[in-house]
Amino acid sequence: MTKYKVLFLDIDGTLVTPDNRIEESTKNAVAQIQSKGIEVFLATGRPLHEIDDLASQLNICSFIGYNGANAVYKGEEIFQEPLEPSLIKRYLTIAVEHNHDAVLYTNKNNVFTSLESPLTQKFIEVFHFRKNELYTPDIERDILGITMINLKAEDVPLYESESGIHLSQVNVEGLTHCYDVIRDRINKGFGIQTLLKYLDIPRESSIAFGDGMNDKEMLQAVGESFAMGNGHPDIFQYAKHRTTEVTNSGIYNGLKTLGLVE
Repeated sequence: MTKYKVLFLDIDGTLVTPDNRIEESTKNAVAQIQSKGIEVFLATGRPLHEIDDLASQLNICSFIGYNGANAVYKGEEIFQEPLEPSLIKRYLTIAVEHNHDAVLYTNKNNVFTSLESPLTQKFIEVFHFRKNELYTPDIERDILGITMINLKAEDVPLYESESGIHLSQVNVEGLTHCYDVIRDRINKGFGIQTLLKYLDIPRESSIAFGDGMNDKEMLQAVGESFAMGNGHPDIFQYAKHRTTEVTNSGIYNGLKTLGLVE
């Protein structure tokens, strides 16, 4: 009987390879974990309405989405934490002034400030987004997450002047000009802490894998944390372990070190 009760997996760069595949070794590892009665969650910056295909490949129906703003356990919504409308307005004003784009996520759609720009089209293509709309102000109270598009590194402080907010560079090839908006209070770590309490699972019985800086709080919130070999250079300091790359059985190899897969 294993002491581990729950596994949290980031998607892009952790579960999914750059060409949008899930390795067979990963599918095998997740199946072995599930056969042991360990709960498996996908914990992602992606909107939950865009991950059905990935989840079905792994028989997963529990999620943390929008970088910690929404959690679902076996089809039941556990919490939802929208962003403040005033923050949305300020960020969109800054974006217009500096020729930046943004995608804002509701629980139904991906809402873009522009659907025509090449960088936006590239973003949609890489993440295989289907439910895309153009921004209108009437959705301001329904925004669960934001990704800013077309930023240079020197632009980041424009958005970090807000108290309790920081930006996290998207760790996906070709999209390093994109930054997720992360709340210090609401993030993947908050989501995990809330779910562990809800499920009555101690921290030491939890495991997480991630690769990007939006995974920092998640890796700090669990008992056993793994940074992928392809991770952002700054993420390794927040993980207890380093595993191999997403293209080299990273999840399988990490779980094998814990004696959870064969």
